[in-house]
Amino acid sequence: MRIRIRIQLASVAVSGALLGLAGGAAAGGFGIATQSGSGTGNAFAGGAAAVDDASVAWFNPAGMTFLPAGKQVSGALHALKPSFKFQNAGSTGAFAAPGTGDGGDAGDWAFVPNAFFTMDINPKWSFGLALNAPFGLKTEYDAGWRGQLVALKSEVKSVNINPSLAYKASDTVSIGAGVSVQKLEAKLTRAANPAGTNIAELDADDVGYGFNLGIMIQATPATRFGASYRSSIKYELEGTATFSAAPMFNGDIKADLRVPDSASFSVFHQAGPKWELMGDITWTKWSTVQQLLVLRTSGTPVPGREPPLTNEPFRWDDTWRFGVGANYKMDAQTKLRFGVAYDETPTNDITRTPRLPGEDRTWVALGVQFKPSKAGTVEVGYAHEFIRDASISNTVPLAGSLIGKSENKADIISIQYSHLF
Repeated sequence: MRIRIRIQLASVAVSGALLGLAGGAAAGGFGIATQSGSGTGNAFAGGAAAVDDASVAWFNPAGMTFLPAGKQVSGALHALKPSFKFQNAGSTGAFAAPGTGDGGDAGDWAFVPNAFFTMDINPKWSFGLALNAPFGLKTEYDAGWRGQLVALKSEVKSVNINPSLAYKASDTVSIGAGVSVQKLEAKLTRAANPAGTNIAELDADDVGYGFNLGIMIQATPATRFGASYRSSIKYELEGTATFSAAPMFNGDIKADLRVPDSASFSVFHQAGPKWELMGDITWTKWSTVQQLLVLRTSGTPVPGREPPLTNEPFRWDDTWRFGVGANYKMDAQTKLRFGVAYDETPTNDITRTPRLPGEDRTWVALGVQFKPSKAGTVEVGYAHEFIRDASISNTVPLAGSLIGKSENKADIISIQYSHLF
C-alpha cells in the first residue's frame, strides 16, 4: 500500500487521518452498518437470523441453506446523509480565532452500494458471494474554519469481496464460513499552518484479508436462532511522507492499522400469519484501536518531533449494539418493516477528534417490501439516527486547543431489488 502525506504538525494529522477515517454516520467507529436494503427497515435487528434475500451471505452464510432453491441475486444502493456541526466552547490559541467560522456542516451525502449472489450446489451445500463496503464515509469542514489545524476533509472508501460456503448439517442446523479480501482507500486533509496556506493531505490504500463464520438453528417451526463471527483485518501501511512547505523532510513511512472483529447473536420468530419479530445483539472489538504508531523508514526527521513520526493514543472501547424489529404482512405482495436499535460509540471525550465526532446513537427505522412478481422483490427502507452531542478537546503543541461539541444526526435511505432464478 502507498500513503502520501503532506503534513507539518505530523503527530496530530497522521493519527487523526488514519483512525479518523469516517464520520461514523452508519455505525460505531468508522464502520458502515447498512449492508442490505431489507435490513434497513428493521434497523438491522434480525442480522444473523433473518433470511430475506441473498444478503444473508454477508450477515450469516449459514442462512444460505434456508433460502428458496435456485439462484438469487440482490443489489442495493444506500444514500447516507450525516450531519456534524461543531460549536465552539472556549477554544484557545490559534483555535480561538474565528477564521471562517465553526466549519459549517461537515456531513455530506455518501452513496454506498452492495451486491449479493447465492446458489445451491446440491441439497446440502450452498455458495454465496458478497460485494460491499464495510467501512467508510466522508466529513468535510469549511476551508479556513477555526479547527483547520486538526481536520478539513476526511474521506474513506472500502471494497470487500466475500465468497462463502454453507453446509446443511441437518433439517434444523446449518453452518457456514467465508473469506474476505478487503481494500481500503483514504484521503484526508488539514491545514499545516494557522493561516491555512499549507494544506496537509493523506492518500492511503491497502488490501487486507479476513474470514467469517456462522451457524443457524431452526429451533421450532416458528423460531430461528443465528450467530455469526467476523474476524479482524490488519492493514500494513507503507508509503511516503511529503511536506509541501518543507520538502527536505520528505521520506518513506510505515504504520499498522487493524479493523475490529465482531460477533452477533440474533433471533427470528414467526408470531402468527401476519407478524414476524426479531432481535439482535452485536459486539465489536474496537479496543483493538488503542494507538497509532507511525515510523519513518527514510528521509530527514522533523527536528523536535521525531522519532517516531507520531505515536498517538486513542484508547477506544469495545461496543455493543442492541436492536429489535418487526414485520407485518399486509398481503401476499406487501410487507411493512419496523425497527429500533441502540449503538454505542467506541470513542471517548479525551481522544475524540472532529474527524470522527461519533457518540452513542439510537436508530428508528421503517421500510416496505413489495413483490411485483413471483421472482422479484423490491425493498425500500429509511432510518434516522439520533446521535448524542460529542465533546471535542484537541490540543496541538504551540498552537492551542480546539474545545467544543459536535451536534450530530444521520439519515439513511435504502433501495434494493432481489431476483430468484
